[in-house]
Amino acid sequence: MELLIATNNAHKVEEFKRLFAGLGIDVFSLKEKGISVEIEENGTTFAENAYIKAKTIYDLVKAPVIADDSGICVDALFGAPGVYSARYGGEGLDDKGRTALLLKNMEGVKDRSAHFACAICYIDALGKRHDFYGECQGTIGFSPKGENGFGYDPVFMVGEKSFSELSGKEKDQISHRGKANEKLLAYMKGETGHDQ
Repeated sequence: MELLIATNNAHKVEEFKRLFAGLGIDVFSLKEKGISVEIEENGTTFAENAYIKAKTIYDLVKAPVIADDSGICVDALFGAPGVYSARYGGEGLDDKGRTALLLKNMEGVKDRSAHFACAICYIDALGKRHDFYGECQGTIGFSPKGENGFGYDPVFMVGEKSFSELSGKEKDQISHRGKANEKLLAYMKGETGHDQ
């Protein structure tokens, strides 16, 4: 079975390929399939944005597609950046710039609780929609730590370590995307006839 990931984010594709390894499911990015399309993510929830991405690509290829939308939600910032995590601070900021802005906005803030959220939308070969959701609770650190991961990983602390200090496998076991994928995988194992 082939599965198209509706993203050009190489880090996300790598995570999905790692998660689907051994299931008899070949995972491809949009780039690997030569698909170039701008998708306007104008949903107000992670689930809406994941569906917008998945549906846009499904309508082009009429084959199984998954898309995810994820972000960091900080309690002291009333859930921001949330669905705007990838656009936090506006155009022109990269991952480091957005992380620096988040730390600046958290200066002097005592309550540093936050969570990462991930919504995955899977559209199967028949065009039917399936939604899966995962969260990971943590706190915002005071400075970036670690070399792995991407996005806000260097400042998202789970216990004593940031996401960027974990190996890919360690992160998959506790992350928001890992938890949402666990639900997706359980569903797909049933669909492909693999043992649960």
